Amino acid sequence: MQKFYLIGIAGGSGSGKTTFAQKVMKAISHTDSALLHMDSYYLPTVPKINGKVNFDHPDAFDWKLLRLHLSELKRGNGIECPVYDFASSTRTTEFEKIGPCKIVLFEGIFSLYDQEIRDMLDIKCFLHVDSDIRFTRRLHRDVKERGRSLESVIAQYYDTVRPMYQKYLDPQKQYADFTVGEETDVAALILAARIKELVTKETQPNENSEKSYV
Repeated sequence: MQKFYLIGIAGGSGSGKTTFAQKVMKAISHTDSALLHMDSYYLPTVPKINGKVNFDHPDAFDWKLLRLHLSELKRGNGIECPVYDFASSTRTTEFEKIGPCKIVLFEGIFSLYDQEIRDMLDIKCFLHVDSDIRFTRRLHRDVKERGRSLESVIAQYYDTVRPMYQKYLDPQKQYADFTVGEETDVAALILAARIKELVTKETQPNENSEKSYV
């Protein structure tokens, strides 16, 4: 029976999850693969936590839809992934078709948070990057790519991002098969090699199976 593989990559905002996942994708050189971003599964309207919109709280995500889509990909089916617009902080009416494909890299701040999702993952990885570096990366990204003001990004970091990382994100390290630091090139090659090993084992004949002779 053909298997399909899900690889989870977690880490704080600005830890370089997307960049790391892209390095792994390039290293595995597998045409039958795709990258799924957890950011796509923010709720259409992110709820307020303690009176403030909190994008770094577990309740900000559409877990029901995310679990459904990951289970479909694990079964070898394709999905229609939602598209989230960060400039307007809303989910659009558009969809991105992903799969079916052999390998899916799933990256996001809570990709190792939910037990049901963890049970679907074949490999679990956590990016542990210094808070100063994560903050600087987030600052540049949100101002340049998401149209945010400098003041709003700084305020959000201290109000929600930092405390949520300490409470919910950092503890996910305990579920990871391995943790990656700031230098990700070698780690990407190691993870890619492990993925290739999984796929190769599936295609190799079972040593205990009966041999046929011509």
